[in-house]
Amino acid sequence: KIRHLVDPPPPHLAGRIAFHRLNIKNDSRLEGLIKMADLTINLAAICTPADYNTRPLDTIYSNFIDALPVVKYCSENSKRLIHFSTCEVYGKTIGSFLPKDHPLRKEAEFYVLTEDESPCIFGPIVKQRWSYACAKQLIERLVFAEGAENGLEFTIVRPFNWIGPRMDFIPGVDGPSEGVPRVLACFSNNLLRREPLKLVDGGESQRTFVYIKDAIEAVLLMIENPARANGHIFNVGNPDNEVTVRELAEMMTEVYAKVSGEPPLEEPVIDVSAKEFYGEGYDDSDKRIPDMTLINKQLGWNPKTPLKDLLETTLT
Repeated sequence: KIRHLVDPPPPHLAGRIAFHRLNIKNDSRLEGLIKMADLTINLAAICTPADYNTRPLDTIYSNFIDALPVVKYCSENSKRLIHFSTCEVYGKTIGSFLPKDHPLRKEAEFYVLTEDESPCIFGPIVKQRWSYACAKQLIERLVFAEGAENGLEFTIVRPFNWIGPRMDFIPGVDGPSEGVPRVLACFSNNLLRREPLKLVDGGESQRTFVYIKDAIEAVLLMIENPARANGHIFNVGNPDNEVTVRELAEMMTEVYAKVSGEPPLEEPVIDVSAKEFYGEGYDDSDKRIPDMTLINKQLGWNPKTPLKDLLETTLT
């Protein structure tokens, strides 16, 4: 996804990018590169839901064990770190444990997720889908502890479903023919192949989606304002762009018909079980609404792009 920036770089980036391909878990060059930099932004991870319960060891290692040297070298060399975590560290909402018709489900305190207040609730150990969230939460705790005990300057980012062009892969087109990408690419793949969109367990889970360009603006503010960003964990999402996965499928079907000129399928969606789609051990969070108070207060950032507009841009 970055080949167009480095092989060769476009004229406006020539001389501004030095690209090093290395494995962070066993390459001796890592510490030297961190020493040379003013800031390290760690985005390395396995972060595709289909992998969490089929490759739990790889998931845990990539998101915790393999990230340890990055945190260690930043701390030992007094280098600032922006570490990318995930909204999955919140797990399930308190509201998900209430009866479906319980009036408290409508109270924001039972489902809006706040960085320094909301509990992190995961499923049982046999549901290996939570291997990702647990590994990400533990590395967050390590980063925070390095800040408290050793003075590491850090910012932790919790992305809430960043989507847009170049996200993920279309199987067999710009990625492996095997494997299951994330929901936007899954649905895009179905639309391109004129296949029904598969809704896991009826597509009842609720998600918020934020446009990648909006999210990058937030990260730039973190980079440019260390005094206001250091020591904080920031939700980066768009609470106004909340839909069920079923509603997302319906919206993408409508938008794709508009931009492609092709008529929608007679049967645009089908229901599948989580076990059939993801395999044994899958579990899911019910709802993820980010509280945006902290990032707005510290950095003055708010997302701007409505969901239908960003889907149209992405699918065009």
